[in-house]
Amino acid sequence: MKFIDLFAGLGGFHVGLTHLGFECVFASEINAELAELYEKNFGISVHGDIRDIKPQTIPKHDILCAGFPCQPFSKAGQQNGLTDQRGSLFDCIVAILKLRKPTYFILENVPNLLKHNRGQTWAGMRQQLEELDYTVDEAVLSPHHIGVPQHRLRAFIVGSRKGLKHFSWIDTQTTPKTNIKTILEKKPQNARKLGKREQECLQLWQEILDALPSNASLPLPLWTTEFGATYPFEDKIPTAYSPKELSKYKGAFGKSLCAKTFDDVLPNLPSYARHNAHRAVRLKNVEQFPSWKRNFIRKSRRFYQAHQQALEPFLDRLQNLHHSWQKFEWNCGTGKRDLSKYLIQFRASGIRVKLPNYAPALVTTSTQIPVIGWQMRYMTAKEGARLQSLDVDSLSLPPQENRVFQALGNAVNAELIQQIAQRLILVG
Repeated sequence: MKFIDLFAGLGGFHVGLTHLGFECVFASEINAELAELYEKNFGISVHGDIRDIKPQTIPKHDILCAGFPCQPFSKAGQQNGLTDQRGSLFDCIVAILKLRKPTYFILENVPNLLKHNRGQTWAGMRQQLEELDYTVDEAVLSPHHIGVPQHRLRAFIVGSRKGLKHFSWIDTQTTPKTNIKTILEKKPQNARKLGKREQECLQLWQEILDALPSNASLPLPLWTTEFGATYPFEDKIPTAYSPKELSKYKGAFGKSLCAKTFDDVLPNLPSYARHNAHRAVRLKNVEQFPSWKRNFIRKSRRFYQAHQQALEPFLDRLQNLHHSWQKFEWNCGTGKRDLSKYLIQFRASGIRVKLPNYAPALVTTSTQIPVIGWQMRYMTAKEGARLQSLDVDSLSLPPQENRVFQALGNAVNAELIQQIAQRLILVG
């Protein structure tokens, strides 16, 4: 069986399919560094931008593989879908399928692709594939479904010109237990330790956890900027009120909102409460926070009121933290409140603490590299590669940490691809 690897990246499709004995006859990757690594790792020349390649120049093949760009469909982006220049790359896939007519294809993207534009985007894409005489099916899977310790939900789409009566997806109802320790290096040589500011931040949060009653239920998330705050938020956003109306309230960490102008009020409001700061009153544009934000504010205030005596001594130190570190997400249920036992992430949404059963999804931003709490260090590039089922002993990776995690965040899990292909092709 011969396959082509479009948007090849680090080669997750390549690794998965060659493990089944299949041969790669064409690869395309627009990133020059990744293309060079692909050629070095797999011994095949890599073509650049697929939009510059005529379908008739692509060799005949049995399987088309493509992890096409997800940004146009991701919840984290603008969700411009097929109107995005990157979203239109799906047209290139269709053009190749139409000309070369491979027996199978396997596509990968973010789960939101299936829901984008209320499902209409995927419905249109599916129709195009079915008009090319493919039977099509889709599912959302994650590496943890097959025992790899990473929770990374992705949409997988398979197509066959032979039909799919023989095919079944991986059973997600019998997910095996996973443990992040299975992919960790025993003696990592180049592990990056936490910086002083990060250590001090975690030390503060550990002191707060220790000061709270053992039965205190932590809100998810906990916004400490609401500690001592009384500004109105239920009916209207705070900036819909005049400075005079706000003067009797308190802002973040109980700071006074008594001021003559909005410019003086704003610094004392939490950043997420400054919405439409300079136009709400002037245009009488009375708006309301979304229900989820009102819920977060409400729960954080109630938590502070219930545990004010324990929390008050930490207010000054909390105010000195980076604004995103003033938020805390405890995802460990009733587990022992000891940060050294868990995985930690310094995210824009807050300090996230989770059980060490599996890593959160690797993403393209290096600022969210998981922290191994019991070693107070960041995950290494080799460990990240193992989460994508890539052979770290035989494959070269980008030399810099930020670039390797960016590449891993865009990669597809090789073991997951292997199991899907085995069910689709070898069984068929």
